[in-house]
Amino acid sequence: MTIRFLRSLTASVAVVAAAMTLGFSTPSEAGSPSCKTAKLIVPWKAGGGTHVLFSIYEKTIQGMNFPSKIKVVTIPGQGGNKGAKEAHKAKPDGCTLFAIHQSALTSFFNGRIKFTFPAFDTVSLLTSTPDIIGASGKAPWNNFAEFKKAALAAPGTILVGATFGSTSQFMWLILEDLTGMKFKYVPFDGTRQRMTALLSNAITMGTLNIASGRKYLSGGELKAYGIADENRSKYFPDMPTMRELGVDMVFALKRGIVAPKGTSKAHIDYWSGVFKKASEDAGLLKQMDAKGTDIKWVGPKGYRMWAEQTYKEYEKVAIKIGMYKK
Repeated sequence: MTIRFLRSLTASVAVVAAAMTLGFSTPSEAGSPSCKTAKLIVPWKAGGGTHVLFSIYEKTIQGMNFPSKIKVVTIPGQGGNKGAKEAHKAKPDGCTLFAIHQSALTSFFNGRIKFTFPAFDTVSLLTSTPDIIGASGKAPWNNFAEFKKAALAAPGTILVGATFGSTSQFMWLILEDLTGMKFKYVPFDGTRQRMTALLSNAITMGTLNIASGRKYLSGGELKAYGIADENRSKYFPDMPTMRELGVDMVFALKRGIVAPKGTSKAHIDYWSGVFKKASEDAGLLKQMDAKGTDIKWVGPKGYRMWAEQTYKEYEKVAIKIGMYKK
């Protein structure tokens, strides 16, 4: 099977761009829920990337003149699925929102949870954090070509750290599919543990992003062979994109907001408008820039189209590697 994985997400971006006006909304008092503060469930530990980013949104929205605001509540456990289950069974009254990204797809395809995006109503797609092909500072290869040559010569020997069945492994699975490389996976609970292993050379390869890797890449403790984004990073202008390296892959963690299925259109439009206004705030944009995260707001209909397109692309890979059987 030939996979053009983002040509996949690139196609998705094009679809979303065409559909953004379909999801445009402006917060209005008429559409606000009965609660003055809605619970935004973040299904990962406090201090993690998703919690940090949505805490910035929380503080920004708290400082704006909206009739209903948000409070981030972390419900960690089961790889994000404990919080997902809480959000799924919540009343669709506009007073519960859920922070979601592609782990909702990988958890579904590997059987850890029985539902994914269609079980919710989409509100807004918000952020984009591209992955970097990262390596220990002691990795013997100076660039991606040397790394690829070594991987093809000795399949299944290079140690790659990942949280099994998560987006951190899925990127490598897609890279395998596109290049013919095969890796030996070492399981870790999360990004922090994987980073520690990379820094100590306990593993050779692992995904990075600008926020988690910038300090170590600048200091030489870690290496980077390419960024899976459409364009080079302004933080590392000398780092080539994967497409420049001959691999047609763009892979970014896309974080957004959904609501329990059946939430009224008025509430969906209200919250979409709130997050749009927050996404335009200069202070928020400055903080997100410092985190190496792009803001790419998309409204409810465009977000739904993105989710459907991305599902199809992930499903192809999951079926091919035997993770998912229809």
